[in-house]
Amino acid sequence: MQKGRKRIRLLPRLRRPSLEAGWKFFRQWMRSPREMSALSPSSRELAHKMTHELLKSTRRVIELGGGTGVFTRALLALGIEPPDLLVLELNQTLSVHLKQAFPDVVVECADAIDLERIAADSGWLAGGNADAVICGLGLLAMTPANQRSVLTAAFAVLAPNGRFILFTYGPANPIAREVMLDLNLGARRGGFTLKNLPPATVYVLTRNRSKRVQPQTRAR
Repeated sequence: MQKGRKRIRLLPRLRRPSLEAGWKFFRQWMRSPREMSALSPSSRELAHKMTHELLKSTRRVIELGGGTGVFTRALLALGIEPPDLLVLELNQTLSVHLKQAFPDVVVECADAIDLERIAADSGWLAGGNADAVICGLGLLAMTPANQRSVLTAAFAVLAPNGRFILFTYGPANPIAREVMLDLNLGARRGGFTLKNLPPATVYVLTRNRSKRVQPQTRAR
């Protein structure tokens, strides 16, 4: 198994999100607390833990839930070219902020469930499937049905060996067991950081190489 990227030296050069961006995120949370997965933007430390799980060969990345751009900055600092990065953000105010902050990145104001259509309609898929999906959505708070919809859309545009990288505030993989089984996915626990509000754990989801065999009734 290939190990994640080890470009730690680049990460301290990332700029901290501005105070204005932090307040913008908090105001959006106040307006729509159910829509936002946290009170404040993710930390640089969490961005490091997330991007550390990318393979060295990663070239094209999709980000779900761009927020104020913490993960976006980390991905660009690792060398992902702006046209090879597609960011989806459902909140219109934050989507406008991302487009202004990263004019060369493909930013779409859209729901993650519509990822396959958005990636095709925007022309992003013309450059090939994604090597990884970085997820900043509150998957722990989603119903199994919504989790299944998001993951189905994501793996539809991921390369065969693509990785779906997420974080959670809970103690275990936030994806329901039945969803993992139905989609034939495997999960691996990644890094953990206390330097985030709240503390967060990273998980990496990939396709299982072998298909599950359904039990059959022996003929009499």
